[in-house]
Amino acid sequence: MMDDTQHKQKNIAIIIGAGPAGLTAAYELLEHTDITPIILERDDLVGGISRTVDYKGNKIDIGGHRFFSKSDRVMAWWDHIMPFPQTDDDVAREEFDPEKNDLVMLVRQRLSRIFYLRKFFDYPISLSMQTIKNLGLWRMIKIGVSYVYTRLFPIRPEKSLEDFFINRFGRELYKTFFKDYTEKLWGVPCKTIKADWGAQRIKGLSVREALVHAMKSFRNNKQDLAQKDVETSLINRFLYPKYGPGQMWERVRDIVLRRGGELYLHHEVNHLEFENGRIVRVSATDTTTGVTRTFTPEYVFSSMAVKDLITSLKNADPHIVNLAQKLCYRDFMTAGLLCKKLHVRDADGKDNPNQQQIKDTWIYIQEPDIKMGRIQFFNNWSPYLVNDAEHTTWIGLEYFVTEGDRYWNMSDEDFLAFATKELIAIGMVDADDVLDGVVIRMPKAYPSYIGEGYERFDEIRAYVDDIKNLFLVGRNGMHRYNNSDHSMLSAMTAVENIVTQRANKDNIWDVNVEKEYHEEKK
Repeated sequence: MMDDTQHKQKNIAIIIGAGPAGLTAAYELLEHTDITPIILERDDLVGGISRTVDYKGNKIDIGGHRFFSKSDRVMAWWDHIMPFPQTDDDVAREEFDPEKNDLVMLVRQRLSRIFYLRKFFDYPISLSMQTIKNLGLWRMIKIGVSYVYTRLFPIRPEKSLEDFFINRFGRELYKTFFKDYTEKLWGVPCKTIKADWGAQRIKGLSVREALVHAMKSFRNNKQDLAQKDVETSLINRFLYPKYGPGQMWERVRDIVLRRGGELYLHHEVNHLEFENGRIVRVSATDTTTGVTRTFTPEYVFSSMAVKDLITSLKNADPHIVNLAQKLCYRDFMTAGLLCKKLHVRDADGKDNPNQQQIKDTWIYIQEPDIKMGRIQFFNNWSPYLVNDAEHTTWIGLEYFVTEGDRYWNMSDEDFLAFATKELIAIGMVDADDVLDGVVIRMPKAYPSYIGEGYERFDEIRAYVDDIKNLFLVGRNGMHRYNNSDHSMLSAMTAVENIVTQRANKDNIWDVNVEKEYHEEKK
């Protein structure tokens, strides 16, 4: 079914995707230009992977989203949308009291641990007596010797993610705490993944950095929320919206709509036509009605998967289309389980049948016999995510999958039974502790750093950058494992380029390699 509803108004920008990048772009356009943003989102919610899903009053954060940035601009932006305390003293002020104010950010203390050998380990790994006891003296000796050897004789050149990990942690520590989990995440051996992922995500993390951070934390437990001298992977305090990350992006959506922007949910972009180096028409179909709408934009911001964007480009270079089709992604499933209680062992080995005793925000599941990758404890992210936080525990069991594989294709009932069985196998619940559950599938959650499409991504980038009024932003838009703040900054920079009439787009791609993030792609 077609609709000749063509938007003839001039000076519009089409924004593909209502995640952090898309909504930030819309907000910035309204703030700094006279361009009207029109957002096209194929799902029924805004926020992308940063959405909050509500199931019977219990809210799920897809993947767990800490609100932290080393960018003053992003922190100020968040504070403007949802105010938060700047210091420890501010936390006690009435305006930041979540019992009296819904539009507030909580200050959370991060605790994330590793579950391995059916025991808890600190994250990052510490040289505590508990760690030595858990691993055993002989394994600790091998880890130490292996680390010293690698520091003396590093792998050169550093070609794979495996090389990256070994050079920073030693082969034995890599095999113990990094190999299985990373391969669970990406679904392929670490030796087949480019070192770029490590260089982008955890370049600043090392044994030395972890030890220095531990000593600093021991000396000073009261921290500035900025924590600019702390490696991102080691941040232990962060901000969090009272009702999860989706609350932030729903708030931005409302501001954008109130100021004249437009949002079309259930709209899947299927055609982009370009002439003389510019996008001249964008068509999107309402998946609920079959109606297709066509727009004639001055600018286009795309946070859709690059693979899908190139496929949608009418008359695109066949060579580029072929490369884009070879881009790979990792998909994501969450089993939300509502439990009466948990049966867990604390770091000191004591039983804690009371669900309130476990303080972790999330736990990495390192066990090789368990498919599950992480467990999120939503009570500890925010008690306001849970309908009855006093009497139930609301958790998210996270699985890294590939769209179309046997896990993705399981019925919700079968997948919940499978996830519950795994939770029982690691001793965290009994069967009769599970009260209810829900399954959420997120396609293309992680752009993958493998395959010919990624190895030759510079060719794709150069081709798209030549389209003058098209800007790629966000995680999937740039095929880069961005955090939310990186995605926001890419959108902010793209809008700045429009305002300043800058043609070169290198500064957008430079966002994720800025010095303060210690994430340089080599």
